[in-house]
Amino acid sequence: MSKLELRTEGDLHVVVTRRFAAPPEAIYRAHTEAAILQKWLLGPDGWTMPVCISEAWPGGRIRYEWSDGKGAGFYLTGEYKVLEPFSRIVHVERMHLPDATPDNEVETRFEADGTGTLMVMRMTLPDGKTREAMLATGMEYGMEASYARLEGCLE
Repeated sequence: MSKLELRTEGDLHVVVTRRFAAPPEAIYRAHTEAAILQKWLLGPDGWTMPVCISEAWPGGRIRYEWSDGKGAGFYLTGEYKVLEPFSRIVHVERMHLPDATPDNEVETRFEADGTGTLMVMRMTLPDGKTREAMLATGMEYGMEASYARLEGCLE
């Protein structure tokens, strides 16, 4: 439906905005249900997510493991803090590349937008250096590839 928009805010934040041609319930579920996450949250083509744990309740754990099928991979761990069904998720995540990155607190909102959904994700990093390192990974490309894949799963 629309391309991802990524911008920085202040010294610590990254804000990602994207519209989807599906209702908030569907986009929320795609962000919390392991079976759906494994279909779309893959980054660039060729990657898979063989392990996906998403305990979608406050205090529930998150663990995603990605593989390129050629021996390379990385994983993410985290915890859910707040879940307001179909409208808001707050969680903490850390990437393991192989060492753990500092915590990234992520608030994702899902708002009805006509017949679709406006998703606004606001990441809060511990410092500017961590934010810049995260942006330097090319995360925007991986996120857009994943969200385009999600749109395909919803059609």
